[in-house]
Amino acid sequence: MDVLTKKFRDIDSDDLASVGGKNASLGAMFNNLSSEGVKIPNGFATTAHAFRLFLKENSILGKLENHLDQLDRTNFTNLSEIGEKARNSILKGELSDILKIEIIKNYKELGDGQDVEVAVRSSATAEDLPQASFAGQHDTFLNILGEKALLRAVQNCFASLYTDRAIKYREDKGFNHLDIALSVGIQKMVRSDKGCSGIGFTLDPETGSQNIVHLSGTWGLGDNIVQGIVNPDEFYIFKTTLLKGYNAIIQKRLGTKEVTLVYAQSNGHSSTINLNTEKSKQNIFILNDMEIMMLATWALKIEEFYKKPMDIEWAKDGISNELFITQARPETVHGMQKISKTSEYILKEKGEVLATGSAIGTKIISGLARFLDSPADAKKLNKGEILITNTTSPDWDPLFKQAGAVITNKGGRTSHAAIVARELGVPAIVGTKNATEKIEDGTAITVSCAQGNLGYVYYGALKYETRELDLKNIKLPKTEAKLILSNPEQALKLSMYPNKGVGLLRMEFIITHIIKAHPMALVHFNTISNQEIKMALGELTKNYKDKKEYFKDQLSQGIAMIAAAFYPNEVILRTSDFKTNEYAKLLGGANFEPVEENPMLGFRGASRYYDKLYQKGFELECAAIKRVRDAMGLTNVKVMIPFCRTLLEAKKVIAEMAQNGLKRGENDLEIFMMVEIPSNVLLLEEFAEHFDGFSIGSNDLTQLTLGLDRDSEYVSHIFDENDNAARKMVALAIKKAKRSKKVIGFCGQAPSDFPEYSNFLIKKGISSISFNPDALINGIQLMNKSESKKSPNYN
Repeated sequence: MDVLTKKFRDIDSDDLASVGGKNASLGAMFNNLSSEGVKIPNGFATTAHAFRLFLKENSILGKLENHLDQLDRTNFTNLSEIGEKARNSILKGELSDILKIEIIKNYKELGDGQDVEVAVRSSATAEDLPQASFAGQHDTFLNILGEKALLRAVQNCFASLYTDRAIKYREDKGFNHLDIALSVGIQKMVRSDKGCSGIGFTLDPETGSQNIVHLSGTWGLGDNIVQGIVNPDEFYIFKTTLLKGYNAIIQKRLGTKEVTLVYAQSNGHSSTINLNTEKSKQNIFILNDMEIMMLATWALKIEEFYKKPMDIEWAKDGISNELFITQARPETVHGMQKISKTSEYILKEKGEVLATGSAIGTKIISGLARFLDSPADAKKLNKGEILITNTTSPDWDPLFKQAGAVITNKGGRTSHAAIVARELGVPAIVGTKNATEKIEDGTAITVSCAQGNLGYVYYGALKYETRELDLKNIKLPKTEAKLILSNPEQALKLSMYPNKGVGLLRMEFIITHIIKAHPMALVHFNTISNQEIKMALGELTKNYKDKKEYFKDQLSQGIAMIAAAFYPNEVILRTSDFKTNEYAKLLGGANFEPVEENPMLGFRGASRYYDKLYQKGFELECAAIKRVRDAMGLTNVKVMIPFCRTLLEAKKVIAEMAQNGLKRGENDLEIFMMVEIPSNVLLLEEFAEHFDGFSIGSNDLTQLTLGLDRDSEYVSHIFDENDNAARKMVALAIKKAKRSKKVIGFCGQAPSDFPEYSNFLIKKGISSISFNPDALINGIQLMNKSESKKSPNYN
């Protein structure tokens, strides 16, 4: 029997045709997940039958048909006019008495007989299907109070089925407009205006990696995130260790959250206003770790219930301090795909950086900059030009297909601009803050989203290369093929390439680009006399009372992102291997580093870790590693010591690590050593008593075998990893490692540059070869050839 309204407790997933995807999802979660601890605000919904009956009783169907017949389906020049006519036809109708009675009856029950604030949400009957999200196409009205205001909001939702953007969306997707009905969900209001709210994905929204829960949020109502008005806080949670009970938050990014969207009044209307966020609230995260993990756990329960990746909206009530899930729908960009092919974009030249922001996608594109203040300026944008504006809303959707790329001043990874760009495969850089000020209209620019999570806008049309990679047909060799990595922002994408883990994770990139400060300057922050440096360090670490905690926090998150991306494959982390002149360039570093004539052969590697000049800095490195392994549960991280000159030094470093909570063998901790000094090769069997494995660093081993400084312009031409003496050193190291029954890998450029070198390593019995990301696929192919019977045996 057709009904006009349904309570959430009477709605389940199979009611899609009756109440639309959004309300069917809310009802299903309310009924099936409440017992699992997932909190869904209670509510009810009007049905598709109620909508169709409303159209019939008011003779609106024929009017809609006539309006739509006049739509210019080629250029959509009259889209705005047709949309307005369609909406007015619905708004002029009258809700039937019986529908009004049912809505009011359910509303009173929701408030235990009293008027209660509710959210009134549109839910189309084709909405939230895997092939069509309809996200943001129809209207939602918040903080609705009272019967009269509620009935008005319901009719406004009916009319929103024919917003300009919804009409265009259905045209693009091939839906028949008159086949779609609209259900209205009425749900108890979560007072996130006094708390916070946000969005969640049960995968990484950029790469599609399904090992991650990604949450973002801001103070106040969540519209600011969707509209891209604020740069929100972001949280990455690793599913595997979350399910094991660890603190699985592998990265936290503090957003600026400049404004807070709140209700302007509470008289039945959903009027809202943006207020400037207090500085103290801008500088703290919206959620604590327990709340982040609770939301992530709920997200996993929702994903498990639906058996597919999900896009979730959440809210925290600022009065009760309770968290709620307010919506959930299938994720439509990555969730339906299996990655078998990918394109690599490589920038071939450098240029002046005009602006930076969050990169959406991984493409590079050049074109003319075109500023638009609103969708009304659409005629200014020519096909392939780069759309630049302050922020976007669903009304901008038709312009995305015209643009070669999109750049916005405001917004984060879950803003409207980011979501639509992702869905359409258009590169975008959001949250640049000042793109409209720094870029001139009509200028040739290059948009690069291929350098990690940070996107760059360069002046001029720079040269770039595109490579098509067919990952499906790549067979991994028996010898392990691994990656050399340094940038955490590239980890999730690169983990999808064929590989057996990370053979060398360089810690230096995280320290230089993310931490930026010398660890000893943070240890001795209070005693720094240079006020300029102290102020710069203070600004960098302003959200940390304990400056040492800043180093541990940032380093552990950088390591954790890479470790989680490649889990359960091993990630071999090399402790810091700066030379003194490089350490000195870090903020505050000059006061804590000696000046050396030849830093390449000086105070570097293992020698630093037990020396009082850096001992406290190494303690911070160890604390970060311990946090990653013990607190976050990422025990696939192994530690590698660089430039360890003597056996006595090996013993000292192992003891220093144990004193700092990293005891070899404890919690399956393995400690490796870089083989890069002739003494390492000659005494490798003795070193094997202290280490669990080795990795050959061919650059240092070659230069020290040949007795030269590879950075010297006078002798660098002699440097050659293919030199017979260098090869004999490598062969001897492999032989001794095998004799000691220890694994030994190779990290160096030679296997990428010389096919015969890869063959040489494999024939000698190397355990693994690690490649820079741009050389991985070619390196794997060379390794496969080397392992074939046809390959000659190079000595």
